[in-house]
Amino acid sequence: MKQSVGDFLSECRERIERQLESSLPSPNDSPLNAALRYTTLDQGKRIRPCLAYAAALSLGPINSDTDRIANALELIHCYSLIHDDLPAMDDDDLRRGRPTCHIAYDEATAILAGDGLQTLAFEQLTQLTHVTPTLALALIRELAEASGASGMVKGQAMDLYATDTPVDLEYLETMHAHKTGDLIVASISMGAQSSGRADTQTLEKLRTYGRAIGLAFQVKDDILDTEGSTAVLGKQAGADQLHNKSTYTSLLGHDGAKAKLKQLHQQAMDTLSQFDERANHLRDIADFIVNRDH
Repeated sequence: MKQSVGDFLSECRERIERQLESSLPSPNDSPLNAALRYTTLDQGKRIRPCLAYAAALSLGPINSDTDRIANALELIHCYSLIHDDLPAMDDDDLRRGRPTCHIAYDEATAILAGDGLQTLAFEQLTQLTHVTPTLALALIRELAEASGASGMVKGQAMDLYATDTPVDLEYLETMHAHKTGDLIVASISMGAQSSGRADTQTLEKLRTYGRAIGLAFQVKDDILDTEGSTAVLGKQAGADQLHNKSTYTSLLGHDGAKAKLKQLHQQAMDTLSQFDERANHLRDIADFIVNRDH
């Protein structure tokens, strides 16, 4: 019997929650450690770890290296959210229905918590045991590039520069390809490599899939934002509108954005056409991303 996407995502979330719990320091040691756990545990969709697990399963069984990679990816994502919410960036008071880290604690603690999660992520990758040392170094480099000044951080900077400044569709797509897409692509690529069975051609196809769903994720967010669904998650609804930023719906219109989403979904599915049923989790996640209502 085929496992439903809901059951698969729940299973992955339970698995990554255990990994995060075991890797984070005790909350009783300091306010900083309490902030690390506050902003990381029992929070979010965990879509990046889920993608890492799904990519690994598309090629073979998952193992402890898959767990550590999934953990590293989620730690990077959580660090980015803490910093995104800071007054100097998006200046948000709510995240996932709760006060953001700098509101629950203070701004300095939030900055340090983000720094701590980022370095903890790379510590996870120094403990890989199934892959070769050469591949472990390549994975560290891949995460660094995806999350650093040529990847996610570049996208965050482009987002800041676009405040109160209209941008065209090419700029918007490039920005989100880095801000959201690069870490999603890395999640799929790194998860696949943890299996030890990912050749160059297979990795390129999986990365193409990742680029499509990474952009689709943001297009869907913009569509939901115009429909007021973001408020369900406790995030300030219409954040881009509040900061006067261009979105896919503002540039393409609501119907145009939906057409773009459909195109990206089809591209992702077409890329997986030569994969067997082991890639069904990746197909299901693509469906989940474009059909979700929050």
